[in-house]
Amino acid sequence: MSDAASRYLELLKACLMDEIYDPEHRDVLAEDREWPRRAHTMLGRERLDNIQACIESVLEDGVEGDLIETGVWRGGATIFMRGVLEARGDAARTVWVADSFQGLPAPDTQNFPADAADAHFTRPELAVSVDEVKANFARYGLLDDRVIFVEGWFRETLPALPVEKLAVLRLDGDMYESTRVALDALYPKLQPGGYIIVDDYRSIPGCFKAVNDYRAEQHIREPFVVVDWTAVCWRREPNG
Repeated sequence: MSDAASRYLELLKACLMDEIYDPEHRDVLAEDREWPRRAHTMLGRERLDNIQACIESVLEDGVEGDLIETGVWRGGATIFMRGVLEARGDAARTVWVADSFQGLPAPDTQNFPADAADAHFTRPELAVSVDEVKANFARYGLLDDRVIFVEGWFRETLPALPVEKLAVLRLDGDMYESTRVALDALYPKLQPGGYIIVDDYRSIPGCFKAVNDYRAEQHIREPFVVVDWTAVCWRREPNG
C-alpha cells in the first residue's frame, strides 16, 4: 500500500474516533467504555487496526467475499471498512451495514434466557437512525452503491440476507440473541481464510456465551486472537 493510502487510513481513524481536535474540545473515551457525544465510533485504535489488518489479509490472499458488520451504531466501523477498500483499490466488494437502527431489542427470555438481565434496550443512546448513518458515510465521501444497508431486527433480516460469500464478518450485537442469530445466519457464509471479529466477547456475558455455545456446537477449533480488552477474532481454516 502506498504511503498516501496509509496516511489516508490513519487520518480516517482519527476522524472517526474524534481525535483530530485538541483534548479539551473533543470527547475522551475512558478505555472506550463511554459513549461519545460526537465520534462516529466507540472503537479504539486497536479495534480499527484489527479491521484494517483483517481486510488487508483477505485482499492479499485473494479470499472471496464481502464485508459486513452486524450492529453499527453511528456507522464508524463500516465507514472504515469501505475506506480500507477504497485505499486498497478494491472495486468489487460490498460493505453490508446491518442494524435495527432503533436500538437493541428487549430480551426474548423464552428463546434466549441468557439475555434475561440485559438492559441495552433501555439505552436511547444506542438508537441511531439509518438516515443519520447514511449521512455519516456521506461526510467521508464513502456513500455509494457498494454500501448496502440492512434495516431491521437481526432475527428478521439476517437469515434471508442476499449475500453468498463473506470475507470479513464483524459482530457487535452485544446480546446473546443478536450474536447467536448473526452466527447462525452468517458464519456458514464466511469463506476459508476469512475473519470473524466479535466486539463484545470479553466484556458482555451474553455475547461470550453465544460465541462459546456456537463454537462448541459447530466444533470450531480455530484459536482466538485477542484484539483488546473486549474484542477477539479468529480466521476460518479451510475445513473450519
